[in-house]
Amino acid sequence: MNLKSTVLLAAMAVILPMGAYAQNIAIVNGKPVPKARVSMLMQQASRNGQPVAPEMEARAKDEVVLREIFAQEAEKKGIPATADYKAQLELLRQTVLIRELFADFQKKNPVTDAEAKAEYDKVKASSSGTEYRARHILVEKEEDAKRLIAEIKAGAKFEDLAKKNSKDPGSAENGGDLDFAKPDAYVPEFGQAMAGLKKGEMTQEPVKTQFGYHIIKLEDTREAQFPAFDEVKPQLLQRLSQAKLQKYQEDLRAAAKTDYKFSQ
Repeated sequence: MNLKSTVLLAAMAVILPMGAYAQNIAIVNGKPVPKARVSMLMQQASRNGQPVAPEMEARAKDEVVLREIFAQEAEKKGIPATADYKAQLELLRQTVLIRELFADFQKKNPVTDAEAKAEYDKVKASSSGTEYRARHILVEKEEDAKRLIAEIKAGAKFEDLAKKNSKDPGSAENGGDLDFAKPDAYVPEFGQAMAGLKKGEMTQEPVKTQFGYHIIKLEDTREAQFPAFDEVKPQLLQRLSQAKLQKYQEDLRAAAKTDYKFSQ
C-alpha cells in the first residue's frame, strides 16, 4: 500500500464515524440516540398545540437523551418483562395506531372548498329572516308590569324604568336592550309578542313567560346578518373534517363483528 492509499484510508476512517454521528445527537453507554427522536418529540408538541419556539429544540435534545438514560436503566432492571409493562405497552401501541389511522384518513379525505361552500350556503339559508332589536322590562308580578306600562304611557323613559326595575341582570343595566336576535332565540311567548310589534311600539299588556312578566318595546328590525364565507371557512373545514372522521369511525364500528353491546 502506498502513502497516498494510506492517507485516503485514514481520511475515510475519520469521515465515516463523523457521518454516522451526524445522524445522532449523542451516544449513551455505547448506544446512539438518533436525531429523529428530537424531530418526533417536537412534532408531538406541535400536534398538542404547544408553540414550537427555537429554544424548544435544545430542551427536546435534553429530553431524548434523558429518556435514553432512564430507558436503559429500566431495561437493566428487567421492567420490559413485567406484565404491567406489557399491558401498558399494548394500550400505547393501540393509541398510536388509532391516531395514525385517523390522521391517514383525514389526509386522504380532505374537505374540499366546494363542500365547505355548500355547507355555508345551507347554514346561511337556515339563518335568513328578520332580526329584531328589542328592549324589555322583566318583573315578577303582573300588577307591577301594568303599573310600569302606565308610567311609560305617562311619559317615563323605558330605559330608565328598565334599569331601575327589571329583574333581568343581563339587560337591565343597558336599559333593557337585548340587541338584534331572531324570535326563535327567545321563549315562544316572548318571541311571538316581539315579532307582532312595529318599530317603536310597546306591548300594551304584560307578556307572561316562565321567567315572569315582560314589557317589550321594539326598537328596530333588519335582515339577518351572516358573516362572509372566507371569515368562517376555517371553522367550516374543521367541522366538516370532524364529521367525515366521525362517520368513518361509525362505519368501522358498524362493520365490525363483535358480541359486545355498546352503551350508546
